[in-house]
Amino acid sequence: MRRLILLGSIASSFFLAPGGASAQVGRDHAERAQDRHELRQDQRSLADDRRDLARMEERLTRFDQASAQRDRATLANLDREVSHALRKEAKESRRELARARAEVMRDRHEVRSERREVAQDVAAGHPGAAHGDRHDLRDDRRDLRDDRRDAAGERAQLERIVAVSQEWDGLRGRMYPRALARKRALLVELTGFARHEVVQDHREIREDRHELREDRREAAEDRRR
Repeated sequence: MRRLILLGSIASSFFLAPGGASAQVGRDHAERAQDRHELRQDQRSLADDRRDLARMEERLTRFDQASAQRDRATLANLDREVSHALRKEAKESRRELARARAEVMRDRHEVRSERREVAQDVAAGHPGAAHGDRHDLRDDRRDLRDDRRDAAGERAQLERIVAVSQEWDGLRGRMYPRALARKRALLVELTGFARHEVVQDHREIREDRHELREDRREAAEDRRR
């Protein structure tokens, strides 16, 4: 999921706190705070992407009407509007890719940390704690797999948006039937992108809520140890 590396200085201070138990409690607190931040962020993204989808659907409707009426002025306005929207979308997609890559790095750190905890529990003769940490390790590995998938998807989408932007700019000002047909196909594809973003946001929110529940469960287990 798209999780930011936040509260770094706070988390670091907890990790360095004396005593393993207090450090673990501090990390649990930082992770729950991050989970809540990510949930709020993804809820805002959902609202933004719903507006983007509505705008793209409206552009497609205007394009169809203008094409049918041979309204060259409206088609020229849409040329400029879509070109601007594509540049904005490419910029946002680059930010999303950077966040996805940062989350993969964070997941790798968590997997290494959980591996150390399992090894420490086994060495200390704490089978119960080792069992719980192995469960956490499986969760972290799953998160790493999911976030690698998300990063790959973000990279592929960015590459496609850049390609569409370049093609659209090459078609600007062209009003003959074949060019209009190609522009419409690109608008349909962009509307599909926008719709996919809304679906993705819903998935991210579900994952955020699951992650928050998992971190609360882990914190309760750590307090009982």
